[in-house]
Amino acid sequence: MPISDDEFGALRDLIQKRFGINLTEQKRSLLVGRLQKLMRTRGFSAFQQYIDFLIGDKSEQGLSELVDLISTNHTYFNREKDHFTYFLETALPKVIERLKQQNRKDLRIWCAGSSTGEEPYTLVMLMMEYLGADYKNWDAGILATDISDRALSAARAGVYDQDRVEQLPVNLRNKYFTSAPNGKLAVREDVKREATYRRFNLMNSSFPFKNQFQIIFCRNVMIYFDQPTRDALVARFHKHTEPGGYFFIGHSETLGRSQSLYNYIQPALYQKGGA
Repeated sequence: MPISDDEFGALRDLIQKRFGINLTEQKRSLLVGRLQKLMRTRGFSAFQQYIDFLIGDKSEQGLSELVDLISTNHTYFNREKDHFTYFLETALPKVIERLKQQNRKDLRIWCAGSSTGEEPYTLVMLMMEYLGADYKNWDAGILATDISDRALSAARAGVYDQDRVEQLPVNLRNKYFTSAPNGKLAVREDVKREATYRRFNLMNSSFPFKNQFQIIFCRNVMIYFDQPTRDALVARFHKHTEPGGYFFIGHSETLGRSQSLYNYIQPALYQKGGA
């Protein structure tokens, strides 16, 4: 099923506007290949019919299907592990100490672009390890958001192949997982309860959160965005970061030396001033 230049441009513009994802000409054949089966299933014989459907679909179910097809959700536990080391040994202790000084116990952490759940569940495990028996006395847990319904469903299930878990330290694997059918591993139920999964589009012009976060993870998401989209998103993240809060991005990403909102700590890790 061929796609014309105008049809590809219309789809590319729609995807950019709604999801921030910047599809270059090099992604054209990939996009067409991934959409062929979906279009046949829905009975479309031309891309323009599909585009008209997406624009007129008030339920946005079609857009949800589209983003599931074009987004990449490959990840695994303890990916870019030095971030988790810094979280456990530096960021989390400093945030908790600051909250104690303020007589607060509301630990607010957001995983934006949480994919299939490996990142938020790892952070919950590390918080439980650090706080121990005192964890139950904290208003903690993780807000985990993603644009993909498919990824969120997998995250809520919390069942993973062995190779997705093997990068975790042995003590965490043994403590926080149970055996599941077909040789898979399931995240323990008390860990699952501490991660709240919500569908959320980072392209929303404003975020609906009343309170700021002490720590935000948005890793390997902005690589799909162009620079103006990244800059606008980082400004929204900054607005919702507490003074002294931390902002983690992917190792293949950078905020650039020209940005002045966050202070640079080390590659892919930044902190908001004013603490």
